[in-house]
Amino acid sequence: MDRRRLCALMMLWAVVQLSCPGYSLRALRRTTGGRRGPTGLTGQDANGVPLRRSKRGWMWNQFFLLEEYTGTDMQYVGKLHSDSDREDGSVRYVLTGEGAGTLFKIDEKSGDIHATKRLDREEKAFYILHAKAVNRLTNEALEGESEFIIKIHDINDNEPRFTKDPYIAQVAEMSDVGTSVIQVTATDADDATYGNSAKVVYSILEGQPYFSVDPETGLVKTALPGMDREVKQDYQVVIQAKDMAGQMGGLSGTTTVSITLSDVNDNPPRFSKTLYEFRVPESNELGSTVGVIHAMDADIGQNAEMNYKIIGSDGPGVFDVFANRSTQEGVIVLRKPLDYEKKRQYSLRIQVENPPPISRFYSMGPFRDEASVKVVVEDVDEPPVFERPSYIMEVREDAARNTIIGSVSASDPDDKHSLVRYTIDRRTDMDRVFNVHAGNGSVFILRELDREENAWHNISVIATEFNNPRQISRVPVYIRVLDVNDNAPTFATNYETFVCENAKANQRIQIVSATDPDEPLGGHRFIFSLAPEAVGKANFSVRDNKDNTAWILTRRNSYNSLQKSVYHVPVVIMDGEFPVQSSTNTLTIRVCTCDREGNMKLCNPEALTARAGLSTGALVAILLCVVILLMIVVLFAALRRQRKKEPLIISKEDVRDNVVSYNDEGGGEEDTQAFDIGTLRNPEAIEESKQRRDIIPETFYPPVRRPVAPPPPPSRDNNGDVRDFINQRLQDNDSDPTAPPYDSLATYAYEGNGSVAESLSSLESVTTEGDQDYNYLSEWGPRFKKLADMYGGDDDSDS
Repeated sequence: MDRRRLCALMMLWAVVQLSCPGYSLRALRRTTGGRRGPTGLTGQDANGVPLRRSKRGWMWNQFFLLEEYTGTDMQYVGKLHSDSDREDGSVRYVLTGEGAGTLFKIDEKSGDIHATKRLDREEKAFYILHAKAVNRLTNEALEGESEFIIKIHDINDNEPRFTKDPYIAQVAEMSDVGTSVIQVTATDADDATYGNSAKVVYSILEGQPYFSVDPETGLVKTALPGMDREVKQDYQVVIQAKDMAGQMGGLSGTTTVSITLSDVNDNPPRFSKTLYEFRVPESNELGSTVGVIHAMDADIGQNAEMNYKIIGSDGPGVFDVFANRSTQEGVIVLRKPLDYEKKRQYSLRIQVENPPPISRFYSMGPFRDEASVKVVVEDVDEPPVFERPSYIMEVREDAARNTIIGSVSASDPDDKHSLVRYTIDRRTDMDRVFNVHAGNGSVFILRELDREENAWHNISVIATEFNNPRQISRVPVYIRVLDVNDNAPTFATNYETFVCENAKANQRIQIVSATDPDEPLGGHRFIFSLAPEAVGKANFSVRDNKDNTAWILTRRNSYNSLQKSVYHVPVVIMDGEFPVQSSTNTLTIRVCTCDREGNMKLCNPEALTARAGLSTGALVAILLCVVILLMIVVLFAALRRQRKKEPLIISKEDVRDNVVSYNDEGGGEEDTQAFDIGTLRNPEAIEESKQRRDIIPETFYPPVRRPVAPPPPPSRDNNGDVRDFINQRLQDNDSDPTAPPYDSLATYAYEGNGSVAESLSSLESVTTEGDQDYNYLSEWGPRFKKLADMYGGDDDSDS
C-alpha cells in the first residue's frame, strides 16, 4: 500500500471520529453534580432494600488507532477530559498502563493522547491503560482511576503464507479425474474479523491442465485422465494464495507442489527375443548355470517382478528356471547330468508373468509372455565309466595265490571308445595282497589270506584311458574273506584252580569253556575230554556238559600237599567243523588246606602267589625294576663323590711339563700313609726321610745294576740321546721314594740336545723364577723377542 493511499485512509478515519457520537474525542464528562451525595437512590431490590448507584466521574468509549502510521508527526489518539476541569490549569491528567510514557503520551493540561511510534496490530491488537485527574497543587484525585482500551485497527499489510514450501505429493498413475492429491494451506496474519484482509483464495499458476486446486480449501486434484508414469513421472505445480477474497489490490503468496506419479502394474512383461540358444558341455556339474533369459517390463519395483517357469520340455526334470530378484532375469540351471552320447539337444518352452494387475487394466492384454529355448550339449572327453558303482567279491581264506576272485569292467563313454587299462590304487592295498589284470579287470590274490586277521578288504580299482591317461575313474571293491576251519579251540582263559586236601571223589572244582577264532555258520560246538595218555593215571576227570563247557571233577578222596602240591591236567578240546581241529590245554590244580565248608585256609607259596594274582613273570619284572633302581642310586652316589674330589693341582703357579694322573683309591680308611698328596702340590715340602709305601725301598733291596749297552753309532740311530734321557728318568722315578704311586702316568718333554735353547723342561729348572736370567733370549732372533720381553724385563712394577 503506497503512502498517499494510507494518508487518505487516516483522514477518512479522523472525519468518522469527529462526526459519530460514539467516537467523540471528548470521551469523559460529568454525570452528577458535585453538591449531591455520594450515592443516589435507584429503586429497591426484591427484599425491599434500596438500591444505590455510585458516583462516576468518568465515561468513555474505546479509542481506535490505525496501524502502520507513516506520518512525520505523532499520531493523535484522543482526548481525556474531566467535568472538574475549568481549564484554569489546576487539573493534571495522569496516564498509566501498557505503553504509557513510551508508546503513548498524554498532555497533563489538556488530556490529549498521542502515539509516539508506529504500531503493528499483528504484534499487539490492543492496549489497556488507566487514567485519572488530580489537583495539580494538592495532588488529590478529582476523579477515580478508570480503565480504557486503545484498539489497533487492522489494515491489509500481510500477504498470505503457505505452511510448507515445497509440498511433496504422490498420486497413482492412470488415476481418474478429480482424484485428490494433496491439500495446501496458507495463513494471513491480518485480522480475519475485520474486512477481507485475511480472506484467502487459492488458484493454480503452473501445472495445468494436469492438476487443479479448490479456491477455498486448497485441495489439489487430478484434472487430466490417463496420466502415464512411463511417459512422464514428475510434475511441478505452482499454487497462489491471494487475500482480499481475490479482489484487486490484494496481497498474494505462492508455493510449489512436487507431484510424482506412482507406478501401477499396467504393463505386461515381454521377452526381448522369441528364441534363445545356449551351448553347455556335458561335464557341467549339477546346479550350474546353463543360460540367462530376460523379459522387459516398463513398470518398476514390485510391479516389475518376473515369475519364470518351464511349461514344456523334451527332457523333463533336466533343467529348471528361477528369477534373479536383483535383475529380474530368468536363470536356467542344470538339475540332471547331461550325456552327449545319449542326447545332444534339448528344447524348452519358458513362460514369464507378472503379479495380477488391477481389474481395470485387464483390457491391456495378457500379463504374460512365452519364449523358446534351445540347449545344445557339447561333447567332452570323459573318464571311463564302470558298470557298477561298487563291487563285492568273496574268497576263501585258504585260496591259493593267483586265484581269481572276480572282475571289474569299465568302458569309455565317448564316441571314440578308447581302450581301458586297470590298476589297483596301492594306497588302499599297502600290503599288496591283491592285483588286477590290466586288460580284462580280473582281480586275483597275491598272498595267503587270513580271515582271523582281516575279514574284509576294501580296495579301489582305477580305470585309465589308453589314449588319455589323465582320464581316470575309481570304483570301490569290497572283498570278503570266507572262513575255513583252520584254528583249534583253546581255553577261554588261563585257568588256575585248587583242590582241598579233604576233597571227596567226583567233586566239581572248576568249570572250563573254550574259544575259537573261526566262525562257523551254525555256531561253535566244542567237545571236551581228558587226554588219552592221562586216562589211566589221572587224579581228575573231565565231564563234557554238551553246552561248550566242561566240569573238572576229582577222582579220589583226599589229597596231600606234602606228597604232591601241584597237578597238571591235560584237557583235549575239539571243534565240530570239518576238518576237525583239536588242541590239548593244561589245567594247573594246586593242593590247599581248606575248612569244612571248602574255603581255602592255607596253600603252598606258589599257590598263594597265584591266588594273589601275581605270576612268576610279574615277580621277575618287579625284581628287575628294584635292581635297576639300586644301580641308578649307586651310580648317582659315585658321581657325586667323584665331583667332590680336590683337584690334583690347585695353584695356577704350580704347573709342570709333566702330566700326572692319580687314580689310586688307597688302602681304605685306616691307610693314612699310602700316598701323600701334598708332595704333588708343593715339591719343596718333600720330607727327605719319607719312604714310599707302595714299593720296597732301595735301602732294603738295592736295585740290580744292569749292564748298559754302548750307544749305537750316530750314523745308524739319531735318537740315542732321547732313549738315554727316558731311561734315566725312569730309573730316577722308580728309585724316588716321594714319586706318585706306581699306577700313575708320568710324561716327560725333551727336545733333544741339538736345540740352542737346550731343554725347556721344568724338571731341570730351579724352583723360583727369580734365579733365572732371561736376557739371553733376545740373542736368539726375532722369534724369541716376545718371550724375551715377557721374562727379561725388570720386575720393579710388581713390587
